[in-house]
Amino acid sequence: MSVAERGNDRLLRALRREAVDRTPIWIMRQAGRYLPEYRATRSRAGDFLTLCKTPELACEVTLQPLRRFPLDAAILFSDILTIPDAMGLGLGFTEGEGPRFARPVRDRRAVDNLGVPDPEGDLRYVLDAARAVRRELDGSVPLIGFAGSPWTLATYMVEGGSSRDFRHIKTLLYDTPDTLHRLLRTLSDAVQIYLAAQVSAGAQALMLFDTWGGALAHGDYQAFSLAYMHRVVDYLRTEAPEIPVILFTKGGGLWLEEIAATGCAGIGLDWTVDLAQARDRVGTQVALQGNLDPAALFARPAAIRQRVASLLAAYGAGPGHVFNLGHGIDQHVDPGHVTALVEAVHELSAQYHRPGPDPASN
Repeated sequence: MSVAERGNDRLLRALRREAVDRTPIWIMRQAGRYLPEYRATRSRAGDFLTLCKTPELACEVTLQPLRRFPLDAAILFSDILTIPDAMGLGLGFTEGEGPRFARPVRDRRAVDNLGVPDPEGDLRYVLDAARAVRRELDGSVPLIGFAGSPWTLATYMVEGGSSRDFRHIKTLLYDTPDTLHRLLRTLSDAVQIYLAAQVSAGAQALMLFDTWGGALAHGDYQAFSLAYMHRVVDYLRTEAPEIPVILFTKGGGLWLEEIAATGCAGIGLDWTVDLAQARDRVGTQVALQGNLDPAALFARPAAIRQRVASLLAAYGAGPGHVFNLGHGIDQHVDPGHVTALVEAVHELSAQYHRPGPDPASN
């Protein structure tokens, strides 16, 4: 029996712009270092990659925030770099430095040598974790699967890790754009079959994290990031038409109308975007997810509650809002402040969901 039939399906209904009793909330990076139980499990695993690649541990940390907070969704614990890792680039994580690839991809030969990973082979540990989480949730809330966008994956693969200036990938973009397009086509192929496999393993909604799309110039964003996310969305609308897809471009507020035109179900917003204006701009095309500044969670619970009230009022009455942060939760946040956030969203949002027509549709 599906979550929609016997469980909390607020997230799925909101993404379909259907009526809900209150605004659903989940939190980007909700299974993470701000939780002492996560830190204990990660310590038991020994390192981050082992935690990701051990299905029973990945299942455990996925469920940990659901035990603490009345969240409206679980998001599968994994990493956006699972695909390039499966391509054999030698992924490693160094404390304080983040991910590094031993073998960056910086020329046509390296791009041509990349293969598309088999989800049930190279990435089976992710799918096994998804299957385990779905069993443990037992219809209580939906499970969100995810992947990095082709452009964002490419930035890590070409730069060799995190970057401030994106020097290597932007050189590739400007000097040999055909090579970059070849890489992005391969990555979009990999992302779309990986996400479809997550659906088969139990994911009920999907999200594409385009963390570095906002680093692109206007025009380049459309050509090198959005076009490939659109390709993924098109594939999923054919292969899994019942599954809502959320697109999140950090720094993408300039391009909301174009993102909405991809056919995605929802757009993730960072905290630089005015929520009321975003709703006016996209109308009833898509749901909107966001967009509290993650740093607001360092404030007192009363101040968090005020910010929640402001954002709920900015979106206004009617369906189509999923409350979230504008990016991932910080590791130094007090879990008690997350409790205050979730309680405020659920308590204060009910007034915006009284029965009646959606004002935005008039």
